[in-house]
Amino acid sequence: MACDDTTFSQGVAAPVIRDPLKIRLARFPWWFTVIILIAIATVFIIFTQESYNEAFGFIRAGLAVTVVTTLSAYFIAIILGLLTGLGRIASNVFFKNLATFYVEVVRGIPMLVLIFFIALVAVPATTAALNQLGVWLVSAGAGPVGQALVDINNKGVPMQLRAIIALSVTYGAFSAEIFRAGIQSISRGQMEAARSQGMTYWQAMRFIILPQAVRNVLPALGNDFVSMLKDSSLVSVLAVRDITQVARLYAGQTFRFPEAYTTLAVFYLTMTVILSLGVKALEKRFQS
Repeated sequence: MACDDTTFSQGVAAPVIRDPLKIRLARFPWWFTVIILIAIATVFIIFTQESYNEAFGFIRAGLAVTVVTTLSAYFIAIILGLLTGLGRIASNVFFKNLATFYVEVVRGIPMLVLIFFIALVAVPATTAALNQLGVWLVSAGAGPVGQALVDINNKGVPMQLRAIIALSVTYGAFSAEIFRAGIQSISRGQMEAARSQGMTYWQAMRFIILPQAVRNVLPALGNDFVSMLKDSSLVSVLAVRDITQVARLYAGQTFRFPEAYTTLAVFYLTMTVILSLGVKALEKRFQS
């Protein structure tokens, strides 16, 4: 007996859509259409209403700070994450425990608290330690280097740099787990085969294991970048003039909260959707 909408496998009915129109409608990215419509409506409002146009012009001044902060922090986080990920799988007890300690501490503290701690506690403590090291180097005869360390001033460290350090340290721990999982996903036999050909451990890791692991984790790293872009809004608590801080200043000066925060939300939504589409395209490319 023929059936248009259902097939039977091992006595269990499974619905099958045979209508091409229904298939296209089911696969159509309705969510993306809604986002596009929201963006179009917001752009229309921005260019037709003076208050929204003014908010847009004011807030976009912080866009460069947001982009620079995110890109700089992510670049450092990738390097820190790779080194920590290698430490997590190292046979050396010291490096393995050091990497694990770093990852667990960062994962156990809220990001906002970490930003405050790194910017307002860790950076001043580091500059003080460098000053002391400089004094010791000067007394030991290394005048130029020691004096350079002595001259480091905590107040001279910009808040944007502190924010970049905080974000990179935080996301370095997240990236470390991604790299660790990627490396461990590669068969042990490939390392053994590389070593049998005369390669050292680090040569095998560099030329055989890491290229495959990085290929596997690229989509996850892309998702981390999208997350960092959104979390970069937290640096506004340090008075860094990113788009979130600029929007807060505009709202505080004009009391136009709908204009300020609607424009801010659309800024982030536009950037994250574009990046998310790029990540999805990357996933499809590496799956093919």
